[in-house]
Amino acid sequence: MIVHKLVVALLVVLSLALAGLAAAQEVVKRPPAPTAQAAPAGGAPVGADYKIGVDDVLDIAVWNNTTVSRTVPVRPDGKISLPLLNEVPAAGLTPTQLRANLMAKLVEYMPNPEVSVIVREVHSNKISVLGEVRKAGRYEITQRATVLDAVALAGGFNDWARRTKLVIMRQEANGTKRIPINYNRIVSEEDENVLLQPGDIVVVP
Repeated sequence: MIVHKLVVALLVVLSLALAGLAAAQEVVKRPPAPTAQAAPAGGAPVGADYKIGVDDVLDIAVWNNTTVSRTVPVRPDGKISLPLLNEVPAAGLTPTQLRANLMAKLVEYMPNPEVSVIVREVHSNKISVLGEVRKAGRYEITQRATVLDAVALAGGFNDWARRTKLVIMRQEANGTKRIPINYNRIVSEEDENVLLQPGDIVVVP
């Protein structure tokens, strides 16, 4: 009788173990949900509405297709190069929009393609600081930057800088917008510290 109970117990344990193994295998077989993310390495994560820019590095993953899956930079013309698809516009799109475009193109080559797009590195957020500063040049920013941040990146003002006459030059759809900035008023908290946008040029006369 005792032997019979032990055999039954062992059979129950074995059945449970086999059921768990089958479930685990099923989970492994199931493809992960497609994603579109923007989480650059080495910097603060960017939002879901982040627009891809030139020089950014993207991870493109296509489920069960290592030929198309790869890490690619966004070229100066705003495009990326992928097997089968050749050149695909990327700059100016969010990761979600680019993912949708890739899936629409891949339908010609495979049924129900599963695609993920991740912004691996952000290099398109650049501003320029010119004029009477100690280190004029182009600077890459990985998070929100203001006029004060731009001046700090450029090493501060030269002795001849006209701090009340700074200008931000910003490219917009209808041309270049000039935004006058009084640095002294910002420091004394009489004016707001203006947030910069990628591509802005801060001119210090």
